[in-house]
Amino acid sequence: MIIKPSNRIKEVQAYYFATKLAEIDAMRAKGDNVLNLGIGSPDLAPARAVIEELRRVCLAPDANQYQSYKGLPALRKAWANQYKTALNVHLDPDTEILPLIGSKEGVMHIAMTFLGQGDEVLVPNPGYPSYGLTAELAGGKALYYDLTEDRQWLPDLVELESQNLEKVKIMWVNYPNMPTGARANRDFFERLVAFGLKHRILICHDNPYNFILNDHPLSILSVPRAKECCIELVSLSKSYNMAGWRVGALIGSASYIDLVMRFKSNMDSGMYKPIQQAAVKALELDRTWFDNLNQIYLERKVVAQRIFDVLDCRYEESTSGLFVWAKAPMYIADVPSWVDEILHKAKVFITPGMVFGSNGDRYLRIALCSTVEQYQEALDRIENVIVKSIALT
Repeated sequence: MIIKPSNRIKEVQAYYFATKLAEIDAMRAKGDNVLNLGIGSPDLAPARAVIEELRRVCLAPDANQYQSYKGLPALRKAWANQYKTALNVHLDPDTEILPLIGSKEGVMHIAMTFLGQGDEVLVPNPGYPSYGLTAELAGGKALYYDLTEDRQWLPDLVELESQNLEKVKIMWVNYPNMPTGARANRDFFERLVAFGLKHRILICHDNPYNFILNDHPLSILSVPRAKECCIELVSLSKSYNMAGWRVGALIGSASYIDLVMRFKSNMDSGMYKPIQQAAVKALELDRTWFDNLNQIYLERKVVAQRIFDVLDCRYEESTSGLFVWAKAPMYIADVPSWVDEILHKAKVFITPGMVFGSNGDRYLRIALCSTVEQYQEALDRIENVIVKSIALT
């Protein structure tokens, strides 16, 4: 290599799942039938009406033209309608909603829009790795705050207030939480908004799991004055089985949306029009869609929990979202090595919690993105290969 990379990219490590997927692909190429229970990529199809709309609009004369950076008015209106009916939040679709090419894009846009050299960002541990990485890429500094089981995976705002917050500009939160499945309630969101207002911190709520195994979906923007210090990311990836379609949105006051739009418009163009129009159809689906989807996830969750039962792991049953999060037994000294043992002996991949931060070191995560039959096969393999070998020793 004659051209050296920037110092910025030198510090960026390969994404854990990219490395692990390559390992799994190599095992499969050798003939191993690996069951991947670690990746949160929905395997179910979008609603038929959504697919039919995509097919129909693809044939329109203007389907392939550049689109507005702000997205179709119909898409912004559909999101506003969902927020009003499902979350009791009133939004101006013209100024308070910015469609994105997936909400992950929004994490980077927010960092680049609001952070300068030396600015600090409060990042959950455990949490989505991109929160801290994007802060560093933007020239800021990630300050990791603890989420722990004994506090129901909620931040200790009193403890945070005892710290020096003068340089903190952003705080990332995510409920229903990934990876733990913990939920937040309105009382917590009210205290969080008060915290943001008091310390002039932008609260960024990443909210892609709101309708999955969650009887009480909630937006932080439903709290009075939340729009003054809060923005929210949403996505169609998980709740509508549209992960590969890349459709998300940033929700917030016009002043915040305008700033992010200024950065975004220099980074990409608008989404493919047929995908936007199909997304409108998705957002118009009624409660029956979520009821049917959640019934499937609930059936999967039962078998996934049985896998953790045979591994002697402990978990909270009443969690939301697309994952089961469990604590490894104390006699397992090295959880990542145990995960590798399960992968290579039973040919089953389960995500080690250390991927999400040091507070996940003793935990594992199973995604609900495989069939009941695949979970049962994984259960049988683990029971026969892993559990029996432990019993023999």
